[in-house]
Amino acid sequence: MDKTLTSVADAVRGIPSGSSIAVGGFGTAGVPDALVNALLESGAEHLEIVSNNCGLDGWGLGKLLEAGRIDRVVASFIGNNKEFERQYMSGQIELELTPQGTLAERMRAGGVGVPGFYTATGVGTMVSEGGLPIRYASDGTVLARSLAKETRVLSSLGQPREYVFEQAIRVDYALVRAARADRHGNLIFEKSARNFNPLAAMCANVTFAEVESLVDAGELDADSIHLPGIYVDGVVLLTQEQAHVRIERRVTRQRSLAGAY
Repeated sequence: MDKTLTSVADAVRGIPSGSSIAVGGFGTAGVPDALVNALLESGAEHLEIVSNNCGLDGWGLGKLLEAGRIDRVVASFIGNNKEFERQYMSGQIELELTPQGTLAERMRAGGVGVPGFYTATGVGTMVSEGGLPIRYASDGTVLARSLAKETRVLSSLGQPREYVFEQAIRVDYALVRAARADRHGNLIFEKSARNFNPLAAMCANVTFAEVESLVDAGELDADSIHLPGIYVDGVVLLTQEQAHVRIERRVTRQRSLAGAY
């Protein structure tokens, strides 16, 4: 039952090229940066990434992107990354754009064995009707567009309404980051790092977690565990340097001295 690994390199060593990988995080909060860096060093390529966003330029998944290791991305946000925009618009990468809440529920559904679900989000738009550009050609023309999805009129609270069917997401691997873990793989996430991390872990066949603190089994309060170890296959304790969290965007203002004395 001891799922601890000696290093992030050991965790990702068996991830082959062509794998589909769910990656936790939102902006820079809860991003498993050490595991992503190890994946970059492993040389794996032609990857399909499922994540809220594809990192920042030169950081997180952005490093894999710059190295040309990613072929396809399923995400809800593609801003703040000029390299992603360049590769997408030049036809180097394929994108499946999904509303954020829908992406989260697709991952959760995959984790609990539900093949799909109906949602009102996206009805009447290209999300349900199709036509979203999936891949561009190098000259800027659209090579592939999303297909129309199944819709049904269902009664919600007695009022009929149209809903679109969304398929669950299952992937080969997941990389996540947690604040605390025990040796059985039970995880606790810190504040906003509890974003897509539990969902990414749930929808994968194999999940690796990097953690800031590791304790023996039984030391975590059972009522405080956010993700049970049944979903986790390996845990790596980060070094102090690896555990550093980057601030995505620092915003400050000049404080007024009026009335300070």
